[in-house]
Amino acid sequence: MRDKIAVIFDMDGVICHTNPYHSRAFRAFFSKRNLSPTEEDFAQHMYGKSNSYILSHFLQRVIEGDELLQMEDEKESLFRELYEPYVEPITGIVAFMQDLKANGAALGVATSAPRANLDLIMSKVPVREMLGSILASEDVKKHKPDPEVYLTSARNLGMEPAQCVVFEDSFSGVSAALNAGMRVVGVLSSHTREELPPCNLYVNDYSDLSYEKIAALF
Repeated sequence: MRDKIAVIFDMDGVICHTNPYHSRAFRAFFSKRNLSPTEEDFAQHMYGKSNSYILSHFLQRVIEGDELLQMEDEKESLFRELYEPYVEPITGIVAFMQDLKANGAALGVATSAPRANLDLIMSKVPVREMLGSILASEDVKKHKPDPEVYLTSARNLGMEPAQCVVFEDSFSGVSAALNAGMRVVGVLSSHTREELPPCNLYVNDYSDLSYEKIAALF
């Protein structure tokens, strides 16, 4: 009997290609404040970062407490409105997750996004019933690259970090998984492999993936 494994997925850029819509939502949010960040600014300071970091960086002052909650709510509401008609999983992920589940892998999702975004995506991508752990930004105190969200996911799934593999697409996310002592698959949806810390495997989508390929990483 092969040892049990857990596979934990980030959400933005891993389950769905949301980043272009986050860019559009942030653009609309910042343009109301007479700011116009470039795509390069976003690549460096938005993808995979927490809202508190992003807002503080672009508004050039510390955004926290109630102000952070209000701004975050405004931006994420814009995002959901823009993205709702276009929610679509990255090619092959649903079948891949079904294959993992059929072979006894434990599955989780761990995102820095708010729960309302997670709920929107889960309402359109039929994977919720396969998941043994679902964590959003409200569920952790420390955000990626801190390993908290991945260590908590492992505990929820009854697994040790060494039994877990994480699918991530951002520098901070890959770093969080590595900091948790887990194997990592880099999803090249918003970055090249050169822009990410070293991963155990790199994929563009899930069309060629199977439980066997993931089990072989252990």
